[in-house]
Amino acid sequence: MKVAPSVLTADFSQLREELTTIETADYIHLDIMDGHFVPNISFGPAIAKTIASKTRLPLDVHLMVTDPCHWIEGFAFENTAFITVHIEAHDVKESIELIRKHEIGVGLSIKPKTTVESIVPFLSDVDLVLVMTVEPGFGGQSFMPDMMEKVRALKRIREDGNHRFLIEVDGGIGDSNIDLVKDAGVDIVVAGSYVFNKKDRAKAIRSLK
Repeated sequence: MKVAPSVLTADFSQLREELTTIETADYIHLDIMDGHFVPNISFGPAIAKTIASKTRLPLDVHLMVTDPCHWIEGFAFENTAFITVHIEAHDVKESIELIRKHEIGVGLSIKPKTTVESIVPFLSDVDLVLVMTVEPGFGGQSFMPDMMEKVRALKRIREDGNHRFLIEVDGGIGDSNIDLVKDAGVDIVVAGSYVFNKKDRAKAIRSLK
């Protein structure tokens, strides 16, 4: 299992030190919120660029924004591994093409109420599918175990269609549900509160791996 701690829960006044505590992770997850697609606003390209410059880890950028084409270029850093847009956002096809133009891995995300069927037409063009296991936009929510049926469906589609996308989940992930997540077929977990609320972040990351 690969782990991508979400820095949204980190102490931004001590950003360099916070990033050092999670250097055993596989990715750093950046939750970008525009105040429109989701009610909250997080941070933009300037803060993300600072994060990118202070870590050796690849970035996993999650755009919770209405118009992703307006945002993609601002997060296309040298160490950006994935940029993920939502199927519910505008201009999905154009967004995928723009991410690919920057030679960055393409991610596509679905909210809890969105069906797997809605993203099937795009699955041959993506490198990552992010299944939200909480409603996007707020930290600290409870994990939705019924979302694992979506993961299992995606795993079947991947096998049957010879696709190459990774499956990622985000929301309420911790040691109490990591076995359920792994058994369903998840490749990458995003964890915010579970990692950053622990004194020993490396131990928390190990428990998920």
